[in-house]
Amino acid sequence: MSTYRHIFLFVSLLLVFPAALSAQDNSDCLACHEDKTLTKKVGGKEISVFVDQSKLALSVHAANKCIDCHVDLKDSDFPHKEHVDRATCTNCHQSENKDYAESLHGRASARDDKLAPRCQTCHGSHEIVPVKSPKSAVAPLQIPYVCGSCHHEGSPVQVQRHIPQANILENYTESIHGEALLKKGLVVAPTCISCHAAHKILPHTDPRSSIARNNIAGTCTKCHAAIETVHRKIIRGALWEKAPHVLPVCVDCHQPHKIRNVYYEQGMADKDCLRCHGNRDAKAANGRSMYVDYDELQGSMHSKVACSQCHTQVNPSFLRPCEAITSHVDCTICHAEVGDQYRTSIHGQLFAKNDPNAPMCTECHGTHNVLGHKNPKSPTFAINVPFLCGRCHHEGKKAAVRYTGTEHNIISKYTESIHGKGLMKSGMTITATCADCHTAHHELPHSDTASSVNPKNISSTCGQCHFGIEEQFNKSVHSPLVTRTDKELPTCNDCHTAHSIQRTDQDQFKLSIMNTCGRCHTEIAKTYFDTYHGKVSQLGYTKTAKCYDCHGAHDILPPSDPRSHLSYQNIVQTCKKCHSGANRQFAGYFTHATHHDPNKYPWLYWSFLGMTALLVGTFFFAGVHTLLWLPRSLQYRKELKKKLSNDV
Repeated sequence: MSTYRHIFLFVSLLLVFPAALSAQDNSDCLACHEDKTLTKKVGGKEISVFVDQSKLALSVHAANKCIDCHVDLKDSDFPHKEHVDRATCTNCHQSENKDYAESLHGRASARDDKLAPRCQTCHGSHEIVPVKSPKSAVAPLQIPYVCGSCHHEGSPVQVQRHIPQANILENYTESIHGEALLKKGLVVAPTCISCHAAHKILPHTDPRSSIARNNIAGTCTKCHAAIETVHRKIIRGALWEKAPHVLPVCVDCHQPHKIRNVYYEQGMADKDCLRCHGNRDAKAANGRSMYVDYDELQGSMHSKVACSQCHTQVNPSFLRPCEAITSHVDCTICHAEVGDQYRTSIHGQLFAKNDPNAPMCTECHGTHNVLGHKNPKSPTFAINVPFLCGRCHHEGKKAAVRYTGTEHNIISKYTESIHGKGLMKSGMTITATCADCHTAHHELPHSDTASSVNPKNISSTCGQCHFGIEEQFNKSVHSPLVTRTDKELPTCNDCHTAHSIQRTDQDQFKLSIMNTCGRCHTEIAKTYFDTYHGKVSQLGYTKTAKCYDCHGAHDILPPSDPRSHLSYQNIVQTCKKCHSGANRQFAGYFTHATHHDPNKYPWLYWSFLGMTALLVGTFFFAGVHTLLWLPRSLQYRKELKKKLSNDV
């Protein structure tokens, strides 16, 4: 409707109904809103504000006045203000509104999230019909489509809010619940709101949620009331009820949205397996022994785990139930998080490629005699880890032959390092092993940014044990947190090496540290070796000042920083560590002074140049004088010799 038409209608109403100065009756509102062309702009978009009176008359709100919902228009002048607040449902539906306010939807709405659903999104606006009516927007048959309008795969809600892609709507429609509802029309079948609630929708991590781990059984038993009496009591060889009348978490066996057949096989007892595998003479077709020492198994970490819980493919319908087994034991059934780490590790990647050299769980942990890593008999016990990793990573073994870098003899170097000696000679099980640095299950090459030994992560890896040093390093000029540069910054292994780590109080480390620093600070290292400190160090004297004595080892800061060892405030104390009588004048000595740098030390440069020129000039003129005097000297000698011969 054009602006002129609105003005004409408003003037006409004032002339015909001069007393109607406020819109309090539905007829007053419909006088304008019955016009199908009536629109308004919201957020830059033109939307219709037409109200179909015939649909309104059939809705559950037929007896309500417009101002019962549009409460901000109560007692307002006619015509009302241009910008009208959203209709509120709170006055009548207080409990639902309270649940909504606490829900994910309500919290999103409170922060003005444009994608947040509101009452009208699900129930409609003026044409709301009873929930039990098949025409209702929230009738059971419509619920999957209502929820699916936001929660289908690739929807703006999932993409923009980074909700994991789980094909929720698609899986539901194929599930036993979805088929019963959508294909067979069983309106008693569970819908989205049956499990997630209608208004108080909370994440599964919220203990109040209907799908929280502690609440999911109660949610399912709303429909499956007799589940305790009809359910199988033994599944995968384990009791279904761990405690009397305490339901397990349903979704452990029944996937939340893709509910079809349960994904467990008929349970079996260990004695069924031991009929064959308890025989010491049992052998496979390839001659491999199939004997299982049950006493050994009972002493393992899996003593309370039934055979069929690991060997899930066994089928009791066969004469030999294990005939149905076609693949290795899948440890991720219980160790899902570890399995995820393994799959993305270099070991897991090789296994996925069917590489015969790829290690599996059983190669490190064993098969039936799996022991905890704190058990000294376990191959994963700290002292045994170097030997365990050395099976493949010892020089010449199947993992070592893959090395393309310069790092070789890894196990040998480790055993001679400070870590290796502490572990294998001193028995200090708290010292670093292969698994501490490379992790136990997520080993990756150092070039991978996700690796624990990648340059970006190495300081935090070492900081697991050397926490205080990591704190110092993260504040130093070598840390990427402090120095922003495209150049490669040094990390722990640049100074201490990766596997042959030495004690820092050993002479060999002290004498090599200047060359280590010199790999990056080339020019400064040259000037150091020109000084007294440097020349004495080159002679093998370890007590003279090295780089770290003055600059610090891990807390290196520029001299302009008051915290630096070389700042104006601290330099005297730094010198006093060796020179007890040092004072401010003593500390003013130019440690790295060099005559090679005309920009940094111009006086030294030009003085050296001048003195060198003077020395060279003196020798030059002295040499020229000598050469010029030489003929006269020879002539004089000849005359003197002749005179002496005449006198005789």
